[in-house]
Amino acid sequence: MSLFGAIFGIFGFVFGLAAGIVIGYYLFICQQSTDVKDPESRPLVEYDSRSLERMLPEIPLWVKNPDYDRVDWINKFIGTMWPYLDKAICKMIKEIAKPIIAENTVKFKIESVEFETLTLGSLPPTFQGIKVYITEEKELIMEPSIKWAGNPNITVVVKAFGLQATIQAVDLQVFVAPRITLKPLVSIFPCFAKIFVSLMDKPHVDFGLKLFGADVMAIPGLYRFIQDTIKNQITSMYLWPKTLEVVVMDSSKATKKPVGILQINVLRAQKLRKKDLMGKSDPYVKLKFMDDNLPSKKTTVKKNNLNPEWNEEFKLVVTDLEAQVLELDVYDWEQVGKHERMGMNVIHLKDLTPDEPTLLTLELLKNLDRNDAQNEKSRGELVVEATYKPFKEDEDIPEVSDEADEVEKAPEGTPSGGGLLVVTIHEAQDLEGKHHTNPYVRITFKGEEKKTKHIKKSRDPRWEEEFQFVCEEPPVGDKMHLEICSRPPSIGIHSKENLGYVIISLADAVSNKRINEKYHLIDSKNGRIQVELQWKPS
Repeated sequence: MSLFGAIFGIFGFVFGLAAGIVIGYYLFICQQSTDVKDPESRPLVEYDSRSLERMLPEIPLWVKNPDYDRVDWINKFIGTMWPYLDKAICKMIKEIAKPIIAENTVKFKIESVEFETLTLGSLPPTFQGIKVYITEEKELIMEPSIKWAGNPNITVVVKAFGLQATIQAVDLQVFVAPRITLKPLVSIFPCFAKIFVSLMDKPHVDFGLKLFGADVMAIPGLYRFIQDTIKNQITSMYLWPKTLEVVVMDSSKATKKPVGILQINVLRAQKLRKKDLMGKSDPYVKLKFMDDNLPSKKTTVKKNNLNPEWNEEFKLVVTDLEAQVLELDVYDWEQVGKHERMGMNVIHLKDLTPDEPTLLTLELLKNLDRNDAQNEKSRGELVVEATYKPFKEDEDIPEVSDEADEVEKAPEGTPSGGGLLVVTIHEAQDLEGKHHTNPYVRITFKGEEKKTKHIKKSRDPRWEEEFQFVCEEPPVGDKMHLEICSRPPSIGIHSKENLGYVIISLADAVSNKRINEKYHLIDSKNGRIQVELQWKPS
């Protein structure tokens, strides 16, 4: 009987519980009012500031401040482009971080630092509003309000002292109000030369940090320390009036529109001084605008002649008639070694009468210092004819090459059937020495060796040095060996280091007459060198 009593008791409890739930739900539904009332609405102006802050904790700037414009179209544009912007931005981050990482790994004796994963996630930043300033200067000033609560996944693997650590940054939040200035505004696309970025207030940066999968931010006191350190570091670097400058184009060239053509006819020189041991000289003339980085234009070489005649005409693009000055240098050509300057002088373009040929006899000087006693010595004269032809307002600007003649002939005296190989070492990038980086280039060609000057403490040196090799025949099957070395400091225990090398086949230089390329260095992680080769047949 006790068994049956227990069974009936359990059955009664289950039944009663189910019946109670059904009856309770039915009574709850039936007791609800069937009348639907309209929601009560009030204009925002009737609420006090405290109520508004409680109702709308994130009021956009375009609501609070009439100077800010609503830019929903930008957010739609960024939302559509974000998958592609994510990849492009991540690629740019890696390129920017590469030299910084390379420099600090050596400094802190770290084996390597590599990105295992780098993605900014699927949530793009949003613009809460943008303010545009109108000024009298040639500039555009914008102040956008940017908020980004993203889901990036940035994982970095650090190897040092035989150990490997994985650091991951997640759940990034950035609230920032930068001032972006585009200036100067120019008439060449993209219509501005530089971008200046500064912060108008301390940014808000929040993120999660994991080390070996554990949440580092959970350590007491560390979260606040990292937050304050990042804010203070960014603020010290970019808080207005300090700025981050991004160069888009050379502003000096962008702001100078061509206004005319200068035609220079190098006629002759007379009474030049003897430079060679045999009592003769091998003169030629170089022409270029002062303070201009373009290559000089050159006349041919007149062998064994102190009164040479050239009658060679050159055209140069004029961008500033009042400020530009043409420099003319007379050199004595040497088959081996550096060419010696015999004298120089200048022509101020503002002294020329437009569209009228002007015959000038220039006294050759040692330098432009009129008080230098060396200028009193007679160095000869250079006779040229200069004509400035300004562009008309409705005239199309002709294409005038700023480079030296595309196919130049070798100087007189070059072996018949051969020619002159001109090698210009422009620059190198991302060089990395183990103990020091004081680079110079050593050029080896057919047993002849030449070197550039060495540049102290530079991973991106720029030489702009020219070397010449006389060839008996076109070097179609020959190769040139370029090696970048680092000279050790005068005080120290370290020896010379090799930073990388490249072997260049000269067949393309002979067939194309001129090549200008960047080569990746062998035995260098990221190093590159820019070399220009020009073949001048006899």
